[in-house]
Amino acid sequence: MTTRQQLEEEMLSNPVRSLQYMLRRLAEKYEFLPDLATDGVFGERTLEAVMLFQREMAQPVTGVVDQRTWNAIRDAWIAYEREAAPPRAVRIFPGEGFQVQPGASEVAMVLPQTMFQMLRQRLEGIAEGEADGRHGAASVQNTKWLQNLAQLEQTGVMDQPTWEMLSRLYELFITGSFS
Repeated sequence: MTTRQQLEEEMLSNPVRSLQYMLRRLAEKYEFLPDLATDGVFGERTLEAVMLFQREMAQPVTGVVDQRTWNAIRDAWIAYEREAAPPRAVRIFPGEGFQVQPGASEVAMVLPQTMFQMLRQRLEGIAEGEADGRHGAASVQNTKWLQNLAQLEQTGVMDQPTWEMLSRLYELFITGSFS
């Protein structure tokens, strides 16, 4: 069972608590909503929050959580969760133990080769080369240049430690320049 299915089952099995939780999270974004306890009791504060939500975002104001109101609250909550969620870390290099030997062709090399070409515009010593996935002469030379800079053994093999150093340089000189 997926996490989304589990979340949906939990929300359906405890609808008042789920409603309170969603409204409580939305109160972080919308000042007009009160901070609710998630106690599972549809009391005065929960009714007030529902009516305020309806007034501001899902007219008419009835205080009844019908399907239309539930969907509006759920949709606003989902949108807020997407907005408020921290960026998801993306694992780009295949991982520990993965290596691209000189002369090999690997699709995983296209990104490092592209990053080298971007860095070449800002740093000296990087050879011009193609981002074609083939770990050829220019790519190997750039890898060795980076390994030397990072005080790693200059093997020309693109591995996890070399990738991590390339990522740091890219973040410093390319991504950081857009901040």
